[in-house]
Amino acid sequence: MASESMASVPLTLPVLPLDDEVVLPGMVVPLDLSDTDVRAAVEAAQAAARTGAGKPRVLLVPRVDGTYAGTGVLGIVEQVGRLSDGDPGALIRGLGRVRIGAGTTGPGAALWVEGSTVEEALPDPLPGSVTELVKEYKALATSWLKKRGAWQVVDRVQQIDGVGALADNSGYSPFLSVEQKVELLETADPVARLKLATAQLREHLAEQDVAETIAKDVQEGVDKQQREFLLRRQLEAVRKELRELNGEAEGEESDDYRARVEAADLPEKVREAALKEVEKLERSSDQSPEGSWIRTWLDTVLELPWNERTEDRYDIRGARAVLDAEHAGLDDVKERITEYLAVRKRRSDRGLGVVGGRRGGAVLALVGPPGVGKTSLGESVAHAMGRKFVRVALGGVRDEAEIRGHRRTYVGALPGRIVRAIKEAGSLNPVVLLDEIDKVGSDFRGDPAAALLEVLDPAQNHTFRDHYLEVELDLSDVVFLATANVLEAIPEALLDRMELVRLDGYTEDEKIVIARDHLLPRQLERAGLESGEVVLEESALRKLAGEYTREAGVRTLERSIARLLRKVAAQHELGDRELPFTIGPDDLRELIGRPHHVPESAQDPAERRTAVPGVATGLAVTGAGGDVLFVEASLADPETGAAGLTLTGQLGDVMKESAQIALSFLRSHGAELELPVTGLKDRGVHIHFPAGAVPKDGPSAGITMTTALASLLSGRLVRTDVAMTGEVSLTGRVLPIGGVKQKLLAAHRAGITTVVIPKRNEADLDDVPAEILEKLEVHPVTDVRQVLEIALAPAVVPVDVAA
Repeated sequence: MASESMASVPLTLPVLPLDDEVVLPGMVVPLDLSDTDVRAAVEAAQAAARTGAGKPRVLLVPRVDGTYAGTGVLGIVEQVGRLSDGDPGALIRGLGRVRIGAGTTGPGAALWVEGSTVEEALPDPLPGSVTELVKEYKALATSWLKKRGAWQVVDRVQQIDGVGALADNSGYSPFLSVEQKVELLETADPVARLKLATAQLREHLAEQDVAETIAKDVQEGVDKQQREFLLRRQLEAVRKELRELNGEAEGEESDDYRARVEAADLPEKVREAALKEVEKLERSSDQSPEGSWIRTWLDTVLELPWNERTEDRYDIRGARAVLDAEHAGLDDVKERITEYLAVRKRRSDRGLGVVGGRRGGAVLALVGPPGVGKTSLGESVAHAMGRKFVRVALGGVRDEAEIRGHRRTYVGALPGRIVRAIKEAGSLNPVVLLDEIDKVGSDFRGDPAAALLEVLDPAQNHTFRDHYLEVELDLSDVVFLATANVLEAIPEALLDRMELVRLDGYTEDEKIVIARDHLLPRQLERAGLESGEVVLEESALRKLAGEYTREAGVRTLERSIARLLRKVAAQHELGDRELPFTIGPDDLRELIGRPHHVPESAQDPAERRTAVPGVATGLAVTGAGGDVLFVEASLADPETGAAGLTLTGQLGDVMKESAQIALSFLRSHGAELELPVTGLKDRGVHIHFPAGAVPKDGPSAGITMTTALASLLSGRLVRTDVAMTGEVSLTGRVLPIGGVKQKLLAAHRAGITTVVIPKRNEADLDDVPAEILEKLEVHPVTDVRQVLEIALAPAVVPVDVAA
């Protein structure tokens, strides 16, 4: 490390204060003599020099905020004259450091002080670390000077050999603050001073590199923006020339979204949101992906019919006539739509339009088997009301975003199906048919049925928010018609928000009317036949509906009619049939084959399923409507040892429990019913429900199983013309069930004439068409004993033999 020797040489010098400036040894600086302190110090030094030999000497002391530094620099006044601007000045050279002592007196008005010089000494040769330090400083100084273009100074710096002189040379650096220069001045050790100067220079170069990098990036960005702006202006000019060349109007293809938003009839909040997006679009470039998202969103918002509504047709009689003309039957739905229109008319007449932001929409759930006209009914409702109609298919939808839309941050984001339906309709009050709402599923993407809760809630849907739009959309004036086949498949919370209307199927007479007035004309046109060329007698239609099809709806009936007409058309083209041709009931077998459904009562008595004891006829409701269900019971041989109850036919837990209840009732009340039940302990009981591939469940087969077991034990046959439905309890009570109308329609289709139902379901008979009730003998019962009296025929086999 460099050594330092301090030899004190006493000096008495006038003080030349330097405000916010520092002069280091070796520097030559011009000073303005117009400053009073500077002129006083120079004049005092000149006066002192006249009395002795040598040039005038002054003590250059930095003065920061009125405070003098503890170390100054001995300066020689080289010359006194005028500066380049014509003002008087002096050229002073700094020689060495002086430690300032006490004040003293001297000639002139200057402040005189006593001081002592500071002499520096370094070993020779210099240590290696000091030599490396010198090289580093010279390299840094050279780099900085080259950046400034001061090539003539580079050689001067390279020629400086002294360590202290090299450090003091940094006093010329304009980037050093006064405090940093004072620190250099007061550092007596030349090596420490050079380290300090090197650190200061290194820090400045690092800051300069960062500043240059930032400036370069900024300049590149500015150049890119200028280039992009120039290219855009050129592109606009080219488009303008092309439009003029093609004769197009100015601005026809322009994307002036701001003008479109301001000209559109939008609600206030929607307008504010749209204008915010327009501002974002104006700030973004065409290459930005956000720009395309905003344009798509603005296009969607501008295409929605925010204030478009169709006027309802308040001709109530005319609306009912339209519904009657387009659909036979379905009185419940027609009455509900008529009531809705009547209430709307009265509210309109009395000026009651919007209450609490909510309008008078409706949410109906049409539940019934396939083919009864649920979907086509929606279009008829829209026609009767004078509204637009949109169908939204929900079957198989498993993504919540299908209902509520995707967030705009996703690629290819779209609004949900509800918003798209409103957009497609072009009005805010269409009839929207939500088809197959019971087929909606859920998986990891969410539950669409949960998203429908807000849509179908009349108390909430006036502020519906789609995830894509993120603005409120009023759905309170929409008439929603949801269709479903199975009521149990609809979530309870969703079903609670809808008004339930059941479509339980058509009677045979209604099917004939539908076939004659709707199906036959449509199929004649599709087969390329005129109305008079093929005539279908009503008796043929009745046989088609009764024996060739057995369904709640009319889809299979329409297919059978289409098949008949195709057969006749093909025979005519082959020359085997002359037109016009009338199809009677006897021609059906020749044209489309044998009947598929023969009523049980029409079969030979020996071939009927209830021709043996232990078989009873029940009634059930499936997804395809009502149906007839047979129950078979048998007893195992005592020698097999297979005791207990065996159930087959793919039964659910509730139906299995009903079989247990039926068997327990007969065991406990066998003596009362005069049934030989003592042998049941050692013999296995087997109950089977045919059509084993079809899952079955529910409690309504309770009395049917009880009747089958009682028939088996008593040896008495169950009457062929009797069908029954009802839940049984352990005490023999017959409890109420559901689906009475569908079950009675199924019994009528199957040729049943006597039906046993629970007494507490007697009120449900009001829903059954009168013509069906006239053809059926319905027995409401409260106890199983009444069921057995009605259903069991007189004994033909001794009881002990049957057992």
